[in-house]
Amino acid sequence: MNVSHMDALLLDTLTKQLITATGCTEPIAIALAGAKAREILDETPTEVEVFVSEAVMKNAKSVIVPNTHQLKGIRAAVSAGIIAGDSNKALDVINDISEEDKDAISRYLKETPFQVSTIDSEDMLDIKVVARTKNHSVTVRIVHEHSHIVLVEKDGVILETRPVPKPYEDPEDTPLSVRAIYDFANRIDTDLVKTLLDQQIHTNTAMSEEGLVSSYGANIGSVLLKTYGDRIENRAKAFAAAASDARMGGAKLPVTIVSGSGNQGITASVPVVEYAKHLKVSDEKLYRALILSNLITIHQKSGVGCLSAYCGAVFSGAASGAGIAYLHGGDYETIVHTIVNALAIVSGMICDGAKPSCAAKIATAVDAGILGYHMYLEGQEFVGGDGIVVKGVENTLKNVARLARDGMKITNQEILKMMTESESYDT
Repeated sequence: MNVSHMDALLLDTLTKQLITATGCTEPIAIALAGAKAREILDETPTEVEVFVSEAVMKNAKSVIVPNTHQLKGIRAAVSAGIIAGDSNKALDVINDISEEDKDAISRYLKETPFQVSTIDSEDMLDIKVVARTKNHSVTVRIVHEHSHIVLVEKDGVILETRPVPKPYEDPEDTPLSVRAIYDFANRIDTDLVKTLLDQQIHTNTAMSEEGLVSSYGANIGSVLLKTYGDRIENRAKAFAAAASDARMGGAKLPVTIVSGSGNQGITASVPVVEYAKHLKVSDEKLYRALILSNLITIHQKSGVGCLSAYCGAVFSGAASGAGIAYLHGGDYETIVHTIVNALAIVSGMICDGAKPSCAAKIATAVDAGILGYHMYLEGQEFVGGDGIVVKGVENTLKNVARLARDGMKITNQEILKMMTESESYDT
């Protein structure tokens, strides 16, 4: 089947962005670098140095690494990759670990000298692992995207090298727009993305179910259901929060990520799936709504990069609101106003690392998306001149990206200072 250049671009974007990951993507990227380093060494390193950008440090410090007996942090992540990782699995690098491997990871963590440091980098996502034995040394560096290995070096000899991408995409240079995404979602043959979206539905729904039947973190999903009941508006928030509860709590299941983030992948999909069940829409309608939600998330994040001190759930919460509006039959104008309203409500919510409170932030972001839609139904909206909202949805998105990318640089540094000043952390 022939598709247009734009359709091919958007299909390729979905294929590259909607991938599975087991665990929070920052520590998993560190595990990937560790696994790659050990494979190149062809023996277990006796000394390890890990250098990460401040944003990676912030996101990797407090979250549980799956398949490690509930270990937290950067040392645990790189140890898991070194002892039991498979770099060929990309962000599922440590999804297949035995009990013996878990015990070996714990021993290695206790017995091996580690050094963890931050590095200055133009990119918010920058990871370098240096693994040494008595006679050899291997360096692996990942930049910009969680599985984008830009350098593999052994004993001073470069074995692999790839270009370092730009830290973010200039909004002026991208063909993406809410209009283009909306039109694409309406016209594309959904058979072209069925397998991809079925994977997203299956993995992220399974993680949500795990978060509701077991105890993880602060159990935000369960608290929401117990406190606010079974209305669809609450279920959409609670089911998304529950998936994050489990993921931040070290659940072994994979999720399908969006824009490099499992929490954003959850937020962009789980509320839309729950509304689709409630409204009893066709599979095709659900697929189109998910296409819309995923691509609007990606579009917003393209001007920011993978990481920021701005909570990424804000973007995917607005996008899921757009997907929910679409399921109700909303047209382009409905979608646009839903997005702008949602962003006006919660823009500025900080990212202070991956940990249990992410689930509550997801619930808040989804609530903003739903409220943004219902505001439009009632003829209410935030207009140009209301804070960072300006005339035209693309102009508002540029403002929000600028806030997240440039306005929060110092915020990111201050958050990390607060985190590292606490004696309770174990990197």
